Amino acid sequence: MNPLALTKGEQEYVRRALRFLRTRAGGWKPMADALGFKRKTLQNVSERTNEVSANLTFRIARMAGVTVDDLIGGKFPPADVCPHCGR
Repeated sequence: MNPLALTKGEQEYVRRALRFLRTRAGGWKPMADALGFKRKTLQNVSERTNEVSANLTFRIARMAGVTVDDLIGGKFPPADVCPHCGR
């Protein structure tokens, strides 16, 4: 097993954050531009076609302003926060 590979649960937390940030960014294209990935790659990760990489996890954490531990631990985004208004 790859020591940098995330567990299935950790990947789901990262996917949830990815979808949350996509809404805040205004779509896949602005999200892809901000993270330095192709739009289709992010869509494939979101749809579980591709696995979540350590590189993507790090970039999402940095974009969100949270630690990687908080991201893969499911602390971001908080469950009760609206991706549209932030409340």
